[in-house]
Amino acid sequence: MEFISPLLSNYCEKHSEPESELLAELNRETHLKVLSPRMLSGHLQGRFLSFLSKLVRPSLIIEIGTYTGYSALCLAEGLSANGKLITIDSNEETNALAKKYFDRSEFKNKIEIIAGDAAKEINNLSSAIDIVFIDADKRNYALYFDLVINKVRPGGLIIADNVLWSGKVLDDENKMDKDTQAIHDFNKKINADARVSNLLLPVRDGLMVMIKN
Repeated sequence: MEFISPLLSNYCEKHSEPESELLAELNRETHLKVLSPRMLSGHLQGRFLSFLSKLVRPSLIIEIGTYTGYSALCLAEGLSANGKLITIDSNEETNALAKKYFDRSEFKNKIEIIAGDAAKEINNLSSAIDIVFIDADKRNYALYFDLVINKVRPGGLIIADNVLWSGKVLDDENKMDKDTQAIHDFNKKINADARVSNLLLPVRDGLMVMIKN
């Protein structure tokens, strides 16, 4: 879901840096072949992730939830010369598609896919993470945040996707489904956490952008 009209969204895309040919091809193949293609970050959000990454020039990016690899490729655009992006997802089918595009990109040697349970794999990661992008199972957002917060360097970014959950976060709390309640609780948790400065943006389905204090 997007919270501006399709016409305005198209206008924003036309007046923003275009997606690369490789990203456009991945976008098309995802929509043709993969279940729930709306999960893909897409042009405008992808350019925003790339923009943030280019500002930070990260040495280490951790992505929780790979899907078909679009967001990882966008974030990788800002990596420092010796930088690395590690993306974690348990879905072997989408991991295979993502790897096909990673291998065709200029970031082939900078992106590593870990197939596994993110909650377990995060414990094996080193500290001094520059950017974390959370876009996996919504009920574990708060858990993923708690697992990475002490590994992110001061001034580093944590970004969480889908935090408006198609507008369902405005539902009566007594009527929220479990995923919506988890997202709503996560948003409240982040807004009250003194360890981060946060900004919730209505970009596509909502992005919570946090700076580690």
